[in-house]
Amino acid sequence: MESFKSNPRVIACDATTIYSKLTNPSLIKQQIETHADKIDEQARQHLDTVTFGEDSIAIQSPMGEVTLALDHEASIDGERIVYTALQSPVPINMVINLERQDDDTTMSTAELQLNLPFFLRKMVEGQLQEGAERFGELLSRIPFDRL
Repeated sequence: MESFKSNPRVIACDATTIYSKLTNPSLIKQQIETHADKIDEQARQHLDTVTFGEDSIAIQSPMGEVTLALDHEASIDGERIVYTALQSPVPINMVINLERQDDDTTMSTAELQLNLPFFLRKMVEGQLQEGAERFGELLSRIPFDRL
């Protein structure tokens, strides 16, 4: 399985709180709806392609809708959150690694894991790395302590 990781990012919140929020995507939906007027136009366009459920996130992609469901067995409380794609042509995991720095600071890394054929990997690896990096940046901007 190929892995594409973001650069580590510091989040000004404890790992336990981040974990509890990211394992409940409906909280993110509520915050987006509440603060829609504060989200810039480009970000809103990207958010229009995402649907948040109780324990899943659905993303519209060029291949159609991809639903990522929380993998409770692979996730580790306060350390690792894993979402796995359902009905995807290739196995896909979206992983958020959390490392406690101190009581109020967490280092996070976003990771996309895919099982791609070699020829396809060469065609999309740049886009996947960019996607992991953008996802990592997005995580660092979420005000977890106010969700």
